[in-house]
Amino acid sequence: MKQILKSRVPALALLAVLIAAWELTVRQAGISALVLPAPSAVAKTLWNSLATGYLWPHIGATLAEMLLGLALGGAAGLAMGVALAESALLDRVLKPYVIISQVVPKLALAPLFVLWFGFGMAPTVVMTALICFFPLMENTLTSLRQVDPNRVQLFRMLGATRTQTMLRLKLPAGLPGILAGLRVALVLALVGAVVGEFIGASRGLGAVIIAAQGMMDTPLMFAALATIAAIGLLGYQATLMLERRLLRPYADHS
Repeated sequence: MKQILKSRVPALALLAVLIAAWELTVRQAGISALVLPAPSAVAKTLWNSLATGYLWPHIGATLAEMLLGLALGGAAGLAMGVALAESALLDRVLKPYVIISQVVPKLALAPLFVLWFGFGMAPTVVMTALICFFPLMENTLTSLRQVDPNRVQLFRMLGATRTQTMLRLKLPAGLPGILAGLRVALVLALVGAVVGEFIGASRGLGAVIIAAQGMMDTPLMFAALATIAAIGLLGYQATLMLERRLLRPYADHS
């Protein structure tokens, strides 16, 4: 723990310098809080929003949408990546449609999702799942295809089935790449949840930003953005901890 905290000192020092410069610039230049609030005003708004309980339901809604979308999109991406890696026919047939589904902007599909799934959490979860799908699918596909062919051939010579080869060789060997895709998917899940809340949502940090914009409450907008950034950083660190735990047995045997 001390080593982790020590490694974070430079980043925290840079953050303190940037915040101090921001505060000083706003005060010295007399910039209106409507244009750019000082960090002290943002911190005060954030504290009051948390203390009064205003932000907690919105944080909970965004977290729920992010995690549900990540679970659905991640599971589908992992399954599709395995299927395409194992079947050249499926790869030729389905890969073009997967690419098409990703090049279409998700924000352009948001009104359709609201029309199909109604207002509330469902359209945001669907959008988040679609955004999370591709990183895990592509990383899984690439990682499984890069497994040493000699080791695959050895498993076949030993009489291992395709399922046994997948579970005991390919997935463990491809785990670092798959987990890297999970990290990317988690960050994108948060982005997808917030962007999805911009359209038709009454709860969530994205809805708070839209409401604050309508009220011309810039400190509240920055407070919501700071909360989103904190959730993203904590989620990313959680995936790093999960990755270290899952990869530890393979590091011990190497």
